[in-house]
Parts: sequence; C-alpha cells; structure tokens
Amino acid sequence: MLLVRGKGDKQRLVPLHERAIEAIALWQRLAAVYAGGAPSPWLFHAVRHGAKALTRQAALLEIKEAAVAAGLSSPERVSPHVLRHAFATHMHSGGTDLRVLQELLGHAGIETTQIYTHLDTSRLHHMVRDLHPLNEERTSVA
Repeated sequence: MLLVRGKGDKQRLVPLHERAIEAIALWQRLAAVYAGGAPSPWLFHAVRHGAKALTRQAALLEIKEAAVAAGLSSPERVSPHVLRHAFATHMHSGGTDLRVLQELLGHAGIETTQIYTHLDTSRLHHMVRDLHPLNEERTSVA
C-alpha cells in the first residue's frame, strides 16, 4: 500500500501491484545514489533537495517532457489530470466497481465518480486497441 496525500491534505492508502512496488524500489535506489546515498522521505523529491517533495509544477514539467520524449502526437495535452482520468476510465471499462474506483480516486462522494459510467466503453476499447502507441501492429511497422 502507498500512502498518498492529495487535495485538501487528505490522505488515503492506495494498493500497489507487485510490479509497481519493484519499480518504486528501483527508483528509490537510483534516487539515493543520485542524492549521495541519503534516502529521501518522499517518493518523488525535488532534484536539488531530496528532503523536499516534488512540487506539482515540477511534476507537470516532468510529465510534459516524458510525453515529448515518448513521441506523443499532442504532448501538450498530457497532464496529471489527464493521466488520472485515463486511469479511472480504463479501470471502470475493465470492470472495476464504482465504489472501489471512488476509493482509489479519493472522491468524497459517489456522484463525482459516476461521470465514468457515462463513457462509451466499447469505443474506448477500440481506441486503445487501434491507437495506443504500444499496439503491436503499430510498433512492428516502425
């Protein structure tokens, strides 16, 4: 589980897949080496000061740079909110219960989470299958 502090300083526990746990452990080892061996109390910390959390502005910049580096066609449209929305949409279209999704997103009321029930999930499945950059047919052509 990962303790996440979000909007309004609310805290919630988020379950992690074992692959995510492995990636976090690797990230922490690399970050400690970069910081001269000192572990940071933050999963994502400021580059110049490991004892400070990464700011939301710096996180946005990192995400935009990653979108450009990945060669996305519209990297300017990628943001933490878009990633959060994509996560929630995929979880819901994959069958995740709305109450579970509410908990994962940290929504106080189910009404906020219900927007995901209004999406055309079959269209989303086709778009991901046909347009996702990791689609095997698309990557084998390149």
